[in-house]
Amino acid sequence: MHARKTSTWFAFALTPGLILAGCSHAPRPAVPPIAITHVSVIDATGSAVQRDMTVLLDGETIAAIGSFATTKIPEYSTVIDATGKFLIPGLVDAHLHLTGSKEPNGSRKFMLPLLIANGVTTVRDMGGYMESLKPLRDDIKHGKRIGPQIFFAGPYLDGSPPSFQPSLVVTNATQASEDVHTLVQQGVDFIKVQSVLNRDAYFAIAAAAKREHISFVGHVPDRVTAFEASDAGQRSIEHLTGVLRSCASDEPRLIREQTQPTPKYSTPSGSHSREVAWERELAATQSDRNTARLIATFVRNRTWHTPTLILLREDAFPTAEARSATEDTLKYIPASIAQNWESAARKQDEFATQAEFALREKLLARSMQVVKQMQVAGVPIMAGTDSAAPYVVPGFALHEELGLMVRAGLTPMQALQSATKNPADFLGKLDSQGTIEKGKGADFVLLDADPLDDIGNIEKIRAIFLRGKLLDRQMLDEMLSSAETYAVAN
Repeated sequence: MHARKTSTWFAFALTPGLILAGCSHAPRPAVPPIAITHVSVIDATGSAVQRDMTVLLDGETIAAIGSFATTKIPEYSTVIDATGKFLIPGLVDAHLHLTGSKEPNGSRKFMLPLLIANGVTTVRDMGGYMESLKPLRDDIKHGKRIGPQIFFAGPYLDGSPPSFQPSLVVTNATQASEDVHTLVQQGVDFIKVQSVLNRDAYFAIAAAAKREHISFVGHVPDRVTAFEASDAGQRSIEHLTGVLRSCASDEPRLIREQTQPTPKYSTPSGSHSREVAWERELAATQSDRNTARLIATFVRNRTWHTPTLILLREDAFPTAEARSATEDTLKYIPASIAQNWESAARKQDEFATQAEFALREKLLARSMQVVKQMQVAGVPIMAGTDSAAPYVVPGFALHEELGLMVRAGLTPMQALQSATKNPADFLGKLDSQGTIEKGKGADFVLLDADPLDDIGNIEKIRAIFLRGKLLDRQMLDEMLSSAETYAVAN
């Protein structure tokens, strides 16, 4: 096998440290195979790092994986020397909202570039506008646009008035049946429930989803317990909604206090005081016994969780700290959106005291403790961010979320699996993605350092392989630059 120098454009496309060569003799195939050599493979199955490996790609598929010493590289292969690099599966953000930011261009001009540049190759959109999501998914699927694989819920199902838009208001069984059927006909991947649903509507949605053979996911509504949601078949719970409340010693009383009507002439400060008092009571009444019972229920029903710890963190800390955590990445957020974030954060701070932030920090610590307990017990966990919520910057936020998972007590491998293997399992795609194994899809992230030594190394991205196509560091930087240019003008 004889190496030859590759074409100038391809050699220049790669950043220093990646050496390309080609092999000749046989007739050149229409799409040359790719061989990633001397790479350390972290396959996300839970196995140890496999060092000095060769990964062969045939189009969008992994054709073979083996040691460099024993793996034959096909002639005319494009060879990428990845000495000192680490290969992990493409990342999944299992909770975000693509169409919530200045459509029709926001998702395309800044969300997608930021996701891809940060190694996010699959997303679970948890509430958005169908008229934007469907064309976006089709464009990516047919190669018209670079972006992650998209699974989506479409509009929320919520009570009246709904918490967010777009929503379909459901107050009874007839509406539940009709709306679930309509969404299934429109091609959603799951049904998303929200917080304001009344009990009858919620359980009617659960029944309708079962009839339609589609899973339902989302928030635990205010008037439903996490125990009930799990037993009703809700497949995933987002943001730990209802979880700490069901861990408390007197949940019925907490529900009554949470759902009592707000006085007609109450002031913002009065409503705020009620909320703080409720949070203080929630923190004071946590029960180890109820926590164990709830986690056992989740295990029995295989109820998935997407904690979005980064979102809970942003609620726990003052504006200045939120800004500090994202100061290097806010430049990629459209100026008008960044201004709205700052305005909302300042409004939040208007009535808050340091004691109240300390209370929220205590609730965040409790949430992280419960996440660790769920992981140990075998509750399946996925990493999600709720991007682009205030100060949750798409793509970058997923790296932060994995760091928070480790802070909560997960191992770096468990954190990595929460953004690779686990969501592939949830989506029913584990036979084709989520781990690096022969026959699976070629979505990878090539890193400069080992994320199992330090999960922060997940940020040290050298290149992305998106459905078998190489996006090198220069191309990723160009994506970031494009997003920054769009942000300044919008």
